[in-house]
Formats: sequence, structure tokens, C-alpha cells
Amino acid sequence: MDYDDVCILIPTYNEAETIGGVVSDYHSEGFENILVIDGGSDDETVDIAEDRGARVVMQSGSGKGQAIREAVEYHIEAPYVLMLDGDATYCAKDADTMLEPLDEGCEHVIGDRFADMHDGAMTRFNQLGNRIVNRAFATIHGHDFEDILSGYRAFTRDSFGRMTLTADGFGIETEMSVECVKRNIETTVVPITYRPRPSGSDTNLRPIRDGGIIFLELYRRAKTNNPLFYFGSVGGLSTAIGIGIALYVGIEWVTVNTSHEVLAVVAAAAILFGVQLLMFGVLSDLILSLHRDTLRKIDEETGTNADQTPDSGSNSNSGSTRPRGVRQDGGDEAETTDRSASNPDD
Repeated sequence: MDYDDVCILIPTYNEAETIGGVVSDYHSEGFENILVIDGGSDDETVDIAEDRGARVVMQSGSGKGQAIREAVEYHIEAPYVLMLDGDATYCAKDADTMLEPLDEGCEHVIGDRFADMHDGAMTRFNQLGNRIVNRAFATIHGHDFEDILSGYRAFTRDSFGRMTLTADGFGIETEMSVECVKRNIETTVVPITYRPRPSGSDTNLRPIRDGGIIFLELYRRAKTNNPLFYFGSVGGLSTAIGIGIALYVGIEWVTVNTSHEVLAVVAAAAILFGVQLLMFGVLSDLILSLHRDTLRKIDEETGTNADQTPDSGSNSNSGSTRPRGVRQDGGDEAETTDRSASNPDD
């Protein structure tokens, strides 16, 4: 891949201890287009990044998610983006590993930190939290991306434009992973090295708060990606609670001849509410399946029409179609029609 077609994107906030080395490392690997988007650092992050040759823009809003959206939409023209954190935990030598799948037709690449995680790079508590989040993602959204919270990602600008992203903070990685599944963006996972933060640099991550945000994002996104889980989980819980209360009321009435009218009403209401949610989840899932089938047929017809359109000055048909979908080692690809790998408009 021609490195001139790649923009290195680094969102930063108070990374003065590490940003200089990060920018220099990517320059040493041959990358010249390095964009640092800063969220209002009150240390020397901006000055150091500029001194090392990076292009620096100041973020208009706040949060990592907003910074990434703003950078890709308004400040990047290159067709490929390699995104990473400015804390020196990711290796510049892994850049080729991240970019190679894009050359082969993938649209989104996730770096798996667990493949080569150095001692001290992540606390045991954070490792446990990451494992739980990854398992929850696989259960809810049906694809195992190994490390959905990884900040080391490579993607085409075209695929990014097809995503609907709203998260402003650390939920952006989760949101991007969900959108890859929802939009049928061809995604793969590659092994990378993950290092500890250098001594003296502080993390901006708050495990409890950010973990809660991530779980809420996973559940919220299930509404349009897996409605059976979204409605069914609450419906199943409500039904189970109602049945439990009803059993208690029944046992009390049979054994000690004590009636609990209020609890009986609560049990009936909980069961009715739960069953209604379960039915709504089933219907929503059916509608979503029909919607996806319709979109797939539209894509197939669009691709067929494109194949039958002759090139100017030629009598031969132009273009070809290829299967595309969410790809991963050992996984299957959901077959749909190929779309353009790059967007000429910015």
C-alpha cells in the first residue's frame, strides 16, 4: 500500500509525555500524513506534536468519539485511516499488519491487543472487564471480534462514512464494532503488540464509569441490531419475576391460607408485561430480517446493473462483484454485493 494514501489519526488529551515519540515512530516507518486532533490539552501535547512534524487541529467539541468523527469527516482526505491512541501503547511496526487487509479488500481492521499483551499493559481488573465486554458483544451482536475495545484500527474512509456514530467518549470503539456488523462492513482482526504506558503518563480511562457506558452502548445498539435480545431480555426478566411472585402467592394460599391480593395483581402485571415484550421482540426480529433481505436484494440488483453497464469507449462490461461481509479467522462471511472501497467526495 502507498503510505501517501494513509492518514495516521491520533486523538489526544494531555499526552505530552508520549505524543512526541509516537509521532516520530510513525515518521520513521515512512508515514508523512500524521494528524493529531487535540481535545484541549492543558500541557504541551500540541507544541510537541507540531515540533515532531504532525499536523495538529483543535477539536471543536469534547470526547474521543467526537474527535474521531470530526477528524475523518472534515480533516482527512486520504482513502485509508490508521487510528491509534497517543499513549505509546501501540507499536508503529504493526502498521503494515493493520493496513495489509485493507489492500486485500477489507474495510475495517481491529488490532487484537490480547494476542501479544506485555506484562503491566493492562490491570487484571481491566482484562476481566474487557473479556466480559467481548463476550457480551458476541452474544448480543453475533460476531466475535476478540477485542472490540481496541483503539488500534484501520479502515477505509468510505466505510466510516456508512456508519452512524453518536458516541462522544470511549464508547466510540464499541459503537464502531456494532456498526461494522449492522452495516455489513467487511471486518477482520489481526494480532498486535500492546505495551504498558510509559512511566509518568496518566491514563484518561475510568474503568467503572467507562465500563458502564460501554455496556449501555452495547444494549442500546441491540435495539436495531438484535431486537429479540433488546426486548426479550427485559421481557424474560419481567416474566420470571412475575412467575416467582405468583408461586409465592400460591404457596402461601395453599399452605397457610393467606391471600396476597396486591402481590397477585403485581405478579399478573409482570407476567403480562413480560410476555408482551417477548412477543414484540419476536415481531421486531422478524421485521429486521425482512428488512435485511430487502436490502440484500437491492444490493444484488444494483451490483448486477453496474456489471451490465459498459465502460466508455469499450464494449465490455465493467466491474465485478465479490462476496463481502464480516470476516474473521475461522468465521463465515455474510454474502452481499461489493461496494466501492473509497469515496471520491469529502
